[in-house]
Amino acid sequence: MNLEQELSKARKTVVTDGYEMSIGEIIGLYSTGELVINPAFQRYFRWDPGRKTKFIESLLLGIPIPPIFVFQTDDGIWELVDGLQRVSTLLEFMGLLKDPSGKQREPFVLDGTTLLPSLKDRSWEKGVSSAPLSPAQKLDLRRARLRVEILKRESDPTSKFELFQRLNTGGASLSEQEVRNCTLVMINPELQKWIENLSAVPSFKQSIRITEAAMEKQLTMELVLRFLAFRRVPYGKGLDVHDYLDHASITIARDQAFPTEAERAVFIATFDAIHGALGSSAFRRWEGSKFTGKFLMSVFEVLAFGLSMNLSKVNKLSPSQRSTYIQKRAKDLWTQVEFRKYSGPGVRGSDRLSHLLPMATEFMKP
Repeated sequence: MNLEQELSKARKTVVTDGYEMSIGEIIGLYSTGELVINPAFQRYFRWDPGRKTKFIESLLLGIPIPPIFVFQTDDGIWELVDGLQRVSTLLEFMGLLKDPSGKQREPFVLDGTTLLPSLKDRSWEKGVSSAPLSPAQKLDLRRARLRVEILKRESDPTSKFELFQRLNTGGASLSEQEVRNCTLVMINPELQKWIENLSAVPSFKQSIRITEAAMEKQLTMELVLRFLAFRRVPYGKGLDVHDYLDHASITIARDQAFPTEAERAVFIATFDAIHGALGSSAFRRWEGSKFTGKFLMSVFEVLAFGLSMNLSKVNKLSPSQRSTYIQKRAKDLWTQVEFRKYSGPGVRGSDRLSHLLPMATEFMKP
């Protein structure tokens, strides 16, 4: 069999159709059971609140959205093959999404974004601490259109799995920081390399002690960027954290006068002091007698940023006094009402930064 014959045979196993549908129509199909979200071959629904908000924002702004792919079963039902995150986000926001057990999932509340900061604390229906979108905004969402590509029932039954694999392989989805790294390379490759070098500073790596999986997702680079961003780019209250880091990375990359040598010195001095005082227990929970558990972003944001802003005062202490002071602050942090309130599970990143960054400088002052 030659290539043309192989192509002809293969094409007959994949029969497709496609057209645009409104969000309202897609929701209607889900509500009547004509569109099924099958967990057997879907990735977990794992978008964070920021990404969910960005998707809703894109629809409200009329930004084109990639198509979703469905497989048509013998009885005409559509099984969602690709587009889980997008469709689930819409259903969850509107209070219609059910988990595999059939239980209704709790609707989420939107964050603010760079373009639409007033989205913060907006919901589909009025909540205890949220305001609903206006009727006109709801209509805009329902009328927004998505392209639906249909793998028809005449296709080979195994083709839906082939389609799913083709759409979801060839490299895992990039993390937020991996996308930023690409942006940095395009704008200022020297700065990207400089940040990468900072992420390899021994006292920094040894004090954060994160998992291999987190390192693969470039969390070390993100932590360096967070440290620099907090120091150099003011955080706008209520702004989505990833929006802020995107903005900060571009701002720093375009700053021709960015003081790399001075910031490198501050970075190294900060983490040398933290590692000298706490070792690999830095940025972990204080349980009353010892530091335990995994790396905590909230502790990193307060201790590292706060110490860096007080470095000149802290460096006036003797080495032993400095270590004792940092150890005490790391323990006392867990007695702070503000910290405990805005560092626990379920707290939005935007709320955490809005409350913890202002307290960090004062808290770490000798």
